[in-house]
Amino acid sequence: MLKVISPGFLTTVQDLGRFRFAHLGVSPAGAADGFASRLGNLLVNNDANTSALEMTLIGGSFEFESNSLIAITGADCGPTLDDEALPMWTSMVVRAGQTLKCGAMKTGARCYLCVHGGINVEKIMASASTHVQTGIGGWQGRRPLKKGDALPIAEIPREAKHHSCTVRKDLINYLYEKSTIGVTPGPQSDFFSRESLRIFSSTPYLVSESSNRVGLRLKGESIARGKSEELITEGLSLGAVQVPPDGQPIILFVEHPTTGGYPKIANVISADFCRVGQLKPRDEVRFQFVSFDQATELLLRQHTLLTRESLVPR
Repeated sequence: MLKVISPGFLTTVQDLGRFRFAHLGVSPAGAADGFASRLGNLLVNNDANTSALEMTLIGGSFEFESNSLIAITGADCGPTLDDEALPMWTSMVVRAGQTLKCGAMKTGARCYLCVHGGINVEKIMASASTHVQTGIGGWQGRRPLKKGDALPIAEIPREAKHHSCTVRKDLINYLYEKSTIGVTPGPQSDFFSRESLRIFSSTPYLVSESSNRVGLRLKGESIARGKSEELITEGLSLGAVQVPPDGQPIILFVEHPTTGGYPKIANVISADFCRVGQLKPRDEVRFQFVSFDQATELLLRQHTLLTRESLVPR
């Protein structure tokens, strides 16, 4: 068991999400930074879609009741094991009775605790992910974890040996040091004038404190619509950038509504979803239009990095 001593601000069980249920009004949920989750699972010899703990802004504290192999990826939460500092993006063995503490995020918004064998929870609609807004999935169909929860995890033999490895630093830099978010034109990009498109792609926006896993509300120069007619409600995609009447864009994220009627000026490219997942309130966001071919090339490049060759001995 993994016992929750303190859950932090918002800690949930997440895999890569539940898909093919949008027609039932269920958005995917899943890890907000799927790349960090995948790399963490790679470090502990799990499949990419294995469930992990996602911690937001302030991490939690946990006691291991069995020996385990773990890795912590994503935002730097200053983790410690029995009050000794632990490296991020690195696999390590923890022993029964040891306590892991994760603090406030020093960089980014979310970190992931990946455990060999994953977090053993019942899958709902083929996924272990917690849909926070509805309470679907996760631990006992509940939303965030609470103090005293005990999560089933796999035990590794006491005599098991493991050679610690870590993610290459250049790969982490590639993921999180880019200053702009790539977008492709949205289905209603023609609703906006050339000047509005210029404003959207050349001026900075700040992430609002009202942002969450449903969407990131942005604050900045207002984007005016060139067409005033209303839209018939239609399906929404992950990463769509809506522009409501106030002209302040909203990036729809992992728990987005599946339908809506605001025009979509753009859509975040799949390769940059991980960067959106690490945005926190008051972070600056800039957008850059790319072609669909460029978006595909960037995603393929990212997928090629998800191999054992991305790891080096520690």
